[in-house]
Amino acid sequence: MSSALVRFWGAPRRQLLGAACRLIHPPSPGARRIVDMSYSRQFLDFQGSNIPASMKKVVVTKLSSDFREAATLHRDVPVPLPGDGDLLVRNRFVGINASDINFSAGRYLAEVKPPFDAGFEGIGEVVALGLSASSRFTVGQPVAYIKYGAFAEYIVVPAKEAIPVPSVKPEFLTLLVSGTTAYIGLKELGELSEGKKVLVTAAAGGTGQFAVQVAKKAKCHVIGTCSSDEKSGYLKSIGCDHPINYKTENVATVLKKNYPDGVDVVYESVGGKMFDLAVNALAIKGCVIIIGFISGYQSRTGLPSSPAENLPAKLLFKSASVHGFFLNHYFSEYKMAMKHLLTMYENGELVCEVDLGDMSPEGRFSGLESVFRAIDYMYQGKNVGKIVVELPHSVNSKL
Repeated sequence: MSSALVRFWGAPRRQLLGAACRLIHPPSPGARRIVDMSYSRQFLDFQGSNIPASMKKVVVTKLSSDFREAATLHRDVPVPLPGDGDLLVRNRFVGINASDINFSAGRYLAEVKPPFDAGFEGIGEVVALGLSASSRFTVGQPVAYIKYGAFAEYIVVPAKEAIPVPSVKPEFLTLLVSGTTAYIGLKELGELSEGKKVLVTAAAGGTGQFAVQVAKKAKCHVIGTCSSDEKSGYLKSIGCDHPINYKTENVATVLKKNYPDGVDVVYESVGGKMFDLAVNALAIKGCVIIIGFISGYQSRTGLPSSPAENLPAKLLFKSASVHGFFLNHYFSEYKMAMKHLLTMYENGELVCEVDLGDMSPEGRFSGLESVFRAIDYMYQGKNVGKIVVELPHSVNSKL
């Protein structure tokens, strides 16, 4: 096998950097040679600062839906080494998702036992890469990705899974999971068309904001539930026709009064009583698209406490339907969706609201230490848009 050459800024592809790295010869013929990480302190990234020997990352050490109980910040972990087809990415922003606590509770990968790395998505710059990966990427290039273990200062990402982006902006990060879930879910299952009435629950959240805008682009009438007047204002600003603040208004009463024939599509992420309400509000041949049920995630089972009563009969009598949508099952549509959403954003046709926690009691979500309170902030229902944690790095600093 060929040696795992790693390319660094300012060096020809096949040139080894002498003091920066040395190759260990294989102990036996045919064994793959590796780059000796003992010289990692001298590796140069694209800004001329050192890639450190160690880094911080968040690790799940106990299965629990209480993220603070489940996860620990490890402060002295070796920086991983990219293989021949990999990128080493220095994270600048990582995304917070409601399902972070499903993952920490072991609900996604039953075969994986603690300890395991947390986090789903990030965006940053390539600081090192393998020889094969260098045919498509360069050091210094901004990339985004979806990969388990994103809550880390550095992460190895297979080049085939990395998503080139125009720049390292948190707005691009909002599209990776939240944006594509709304776009693909509504496109594949919603059958949107002009004049349809679309109800979006948790409409001012990370994915709800995109569901509102995708439905409006299809010339639908959009209703959105939220929990504050501030969120109602934001929803109006992105085109929501009828925001409903469920803290001050009775959602069922408002829907029955204003939409007596029901709604055609519900983009549902709350579960429990909100799901029951959504089913009851359906029009003839209407559909509910379930993309989550956040109201149940913090429970022992992870399931909502209030299943819909008489669901089969309610669906039958309206010729209605309920669809589940899990992004992992639609990756065949993913590249197309990302390309379309990136184009919309760059053309000023899409708002990607980012919540960096500036209005939270302890201020901006900065550094991996902030992941824990960012997740708390989400479950307190405080965020407007997608919650993102910034990982600042100083030039010429070893973190």
